[in-house]
Amino acid sequence: MTEMVYGTAPIRAGEPVLPRWWRTVDKWSISCILLLFGVGMLLGLAASPPLAEKNGFDAFHYVERQAVFGVAALVAMLVVSTMPPDLVRRAGVVGFAAAFVALALLPILGTDFGKGAVRWYSLGFASVQPSEFLKPAFVVLAAWLMAAGQEVNGPPGRTISLAVALVVVAFLAMQPDFGQAALVLFAWGVMYFVAGASLVLLVGLAGAVVFAGVVAYQNSEHFARRIDGFLSPEIDPRTQLGYAVNAIQEGGIFGVGVGEGQVKWSLPDAHTDFIIAVAAEEYGLILVLTIIALYLTVVLRALYRLTRERDGFIRLAGAGLACSFGVQALINMGVAVKLLPAKGMTLPFVSYGGSSIIASGIALGALLALTRTRPQGEIGDLLRSGGRA
Repeated sequence: MTEMVYGTAPIRAGEPVLPRWWRTVDKWSISCILLLFGVGMLLGLAASPPLAEKNGFDAFHYVERQAVFGVAALVAMLVVSTMPPDLVRRAGVVGFAAAFVALALLPILGTDFGKGAVRWYSLGFASVQPSEFLKPAFVVLAAWLMAAGQEVNGPPGRTISLAVALVVVAFLAMQPDFGQAALVLFAWGVMYFVAGASLVLLVGLAGAVVFAGVVAYQNSEHFARRIDGFLSPEIDPRTQLGYAVNAIQEGGIFGVGVGEGQVKWSLPDAHTDFIIAVAAEEYGLILVLTIIALYLTVVLRALYRLTRERDGFIRLAGAGLACSFGVQALINMGVAVKLLPAKGMTLPFVSYGGSSIIASGIALGALLALTRTRPQGEIGDLLRSGGRA
């Protein structure tokens, strides 16, 4: 408990890998992640049986699959969190190359499962969504490029990373998957800001995003339909958003009771995109605030630990991963209460979905690896020494 409050102890010379990992990793973040997974399993028990019944499966078919995916995600998180930063960087670059190739081949080999967007590869027994794995890998790649650009005689890392981001966004927009595209741009913007942002470029990029949104609205029926639904002053009670908003209102502070919610029988995506509506209806505002607090704890603790980090790559990659994780959760919950247009984005570690939860496990493993305590002076020591390492 002392280490959880005051920070982990320095690394001891010759210490085995697992004891060293346990002493240096952020235990509060791991605890919050495990609690989020537990909440996801609890909500899956409520949200998924109606869908399983509709599709002719056993009542807890999706819960069992979520448990398998979740255990795989936790194992991936723990394995990645033991990696040194250099290995995280190399794995991220290789992972980006593989995920980008998979993303580029989606129009040829992918499927839309009747949802109007070609985002998945069907494996028969499961499906894979490349964009979920592309996000954390892109953050690592972009952080490496930006950090390299800060070195003497280094490459134009910021420009190259922006070019890569725009190419990725273009491929995502073709699916179409504007939510993931926006998340990629957001992650790049966060890292660019941490690296020392040019206000002119940030304003220009914001203008370009608005222009792209107008073009997408005029040329994509899928995008226009979601924007029109968001801007409409009235909510159609027969839509997914209508069901979700009504469920949240019915839940109140303490909820209608475990198993008593009705929204899961009406929402086809109650176990994925609108899982927060099930939480709000059955458990009320109390559980929703608890979920928000868990996400905030992970993000804020990561950012706090990164403020003491001297390595440029670690600061950039850690900030990008932490903020992407938090903003994805914010977007998912914002859509459910009509604060944001519908995005088709899962709630990390809570929603059902193999690609989503495993990719989240990898991303959080990388974040835990980058925020581990290392035997170095804090950044304040470097500043007080006048920049001498």
